[in-house]
Amino acid sequence: MNPDLTEREFAPTPAYLVGREKVREFARAVLATSPLHHDPAAAQAAGYADVVAPPTFPIVIAEATLQQLLAEPDAGIDFSRVVHGDQRFTYTRPIVAGDELTATLRVTSIKTLGGNSMVASESTMVDAAGAHVVTSVSTLVVRGDDS
Repeated sequence: MNPDLTEREFAPTPAYLVGREKVREFARAVLATSPLHHDPAAAQAAGYADVVAPPTFPIVIAEATLQQLLAEPDAGIDFSRVVHGDQRFTYTRPIVAGDELTATLRVTSIKTLGGNSMVASESTMVDAAGAHVVTSVSTLVVRGDDS
């Protein structure tokens, strides 16, 4: 694992248009049953423009930024040795259908523990106006040769 990746920022991803059906599909997959995730009328009655994405929905967008890291030639990451260690989200506002989100990945730290590397990163997501919506914080564990 290349420690020089720490603090590296990758190019923003292409804009991701959040679709109503994608929100509903994700909600069904994670068993999120609130009408806010499925019914536009219920979401609008609660003050939202359209259905509201479940709290873990940003992983769909963050995954594209993590692919940039995994594909980086000088990263030294063997994907067959990667285990997802942690995931957190910090919101400014909920994601709703119709949002157009762009994400930028920054590697925040790389640590070696017991022959394994722990890579922490942040994917910051902004809307079409450039306003912050959510930050996804992820930790990947890259198992060492003896693990």
